[in-house]
Amino acid sequence: MTEEIIIAGFGGQGVLSMGKILAYSGIMQNKEVSWMPSYGPEMRGGTSNVTVIISDERISSPCLNQFDTAIILNQQSMDKFEHSVKSGGLLIYDPNGITDHPTRKDINIYQVAATDKASEIGIMKLFNMIVLGGFLKIKSIVTPEMLHKGLEKSLPARHHHLIPDNEKAVEIGKEILKPYHLL
Repeated sequence: MTEEIIIAGFGGQGVLSMGKILAYSGIMQNKEVSWMPSYGPEMRGGTSNVTVIISDERISSPCLNQFDTAIILNQQSMDKFEHSVKSGGLLIYDPNGITDHPTRKDINIYQVAATDKASEIGIMKLFNMIVLGGFLKIKSIVTPEMLHKGLEKSLPARHHHLIPDNEKAVEIGKEILKPYHLL
């Protein structure tokens, strides 16, 4: 099993954190992992993305042009990465702020309305974990136990009291995921 993922959105949406948590969870599951962030000098508000590869085998290169999965959180990232998903692959996106929805017919596309849900329940800081939950519902590449360990590893000790909230947000993401286009 090898899963090549691009997560992309605005800085401040938790793009890099989501990738880091996923990567640490893979490491805790004894997988081979690559985590390669990319962001501009703007940081918060600028665009950012992270490539995460989780595999049973050695990873030859973290640099990819095509992905098994794209997790998209803004229009600029949709414009840039929609066509980078391999045929038969997966695209998950938060429809908030997306004006041009995906048009591909050769991939599976899901929506996870994480912005709306996070706002509704008052946990905007956990928006990214809601999105991650949507992804993990479709591709359970890490177990809930390893996700817990990944959260412990990636969050500073002073924030470990927030791990149950993060896990709850993952479950919410699994519940609100909706198909947009399926093969």
